[in-house]
Amino acid sequence: MKKMKRVVMIVLDGCGIGELPDAGKYGDVGADTLGHVLAQQHPSLPNLSSLGLGNIRGWSEYADEEPIGCYGKMAEVAPGKDTTTGHWELAGLQLKKPFPTYPNGFPEEVIRAFEVETGMTVIGNKPASGTAIIEELGPEHLRTGSLIVYTSADSVFQIAAHEGVVPVLTLWDICRRARRILVGEHAVGRVIARPFVGQPGSFTRTDNRRDFSIDPMGDTMLDIIKEAGKDVIGVGKIEDIFNHRGLTRSDHAAGNPACIDSAVAFLKKDWQGLMFVNLVDTDSRYGHRNDVPGYAAALEEFDRRLPEIIRLLGEDDLLMIVADHGCDPAFPTTDHTREYVPLLVWGLGLREGVDLGVRSTFADAAKTALEALGVDNSLPGTSFYADVLDE
Repeated sequence: MKKMKRVVMIVLDGCGIGELPDAGKYGDVGADTLGHVLAQQHPSLPNLSSLGLGNIRGWSEYADEEPIGCYGKMAEVAPGKDTTTGHWELAGLQLKKPFPTYPNGFPEEVIRAFEVETGMTVIGNKPASGTAIIEELGPEHLRTGSLIVYTSADSVFQIAAHEGVVPVLTLWDICRRARRILVGEHAVGRVIARPFVGQPGSFTRTDNRRDFSIDPMGDTMLDIIKEAGKDVIGVGKIEDIFNHRGLTRSDHAAGNPACIDSAVAFLKKDWQGLMFVNLVDTDSRYGHRNDVPGYAAALEEFDRRLPEIIRLLGEDDLLMIVADHGCDPAFPTTDHTREYVPLLVWGLGLREGVDLGVRSTFADAAKTALEALGVDNSLPGTSFYADVLDE
């Protein structure tokens, strides 16, 4: 069986494609990120459509009679709907139990330990939208210097601070200290630095966000490909999600344009192995802010630039476009949503128009990447490489 030189996996963060059967357990009945955005905004997506995006659900406006890609959708096995759980499963690591969440804020012992460790006081300590809480508590933070701590429906311990009050490097160090505290029963998926600037009434979050994830609890495709002596390149927040493990190179680019630029630059270089790219804007800038037009515009921007990526792929390259969870901007909440995710596959040496159906786990993506690269592994999932290979 033909082996590929390079696999490129691009994650459209938060781009779900319809509720999972267990969405009711998460309060997400009716969630349909991509469906709602397409129906309400009708973005122009000719390149994604040519790969088979519209064929996944039979959307007539976006379906292609002869798609050049292969298409399907994937279900998440692991409990949860957060970034870490989704990316880890895409990489072949299926969590058995969810990370802890805190719908009523963090317990007193956690906050007290954090204050003792950092020597700083805390305000907030509740679930909140990130933009809303800095508008609410930003003025008090400026007066007192107290750190704004908040969470969401995800397993996150978020720390917001004005860059003029707490320098970015100091905030990152505070997050590292929090990461050391949050272990055992309080081992949240991510500690997130949320720096902002501006004045009351016009605060703005900056691109100096950093995520401090828990270390993966088992091998991922990144570890296995690296151990096989191949390159593993992370673009965007991939290095944070995997706690810098399993990577040989990384570019912590911020925002979709910069991440696409980085991916294009890496594709112009000579390497062999995996490039794992996270495009975060659909999630962080638009999904969480219930901005349907913005979400549609981000999809259009990626679609316009997709040919730049495809032109740089040779006969020994394989492209996968996936997502990690939903984040429906048309849904009543600002949280992630429990959804299927799209699966689009393309390569010069691959078949066209193959319906890959409904995959039972995100891990099928990792299993396929590893088989395409010729790397032996014992990860869960079922490879669809033979289904798309034109031989």
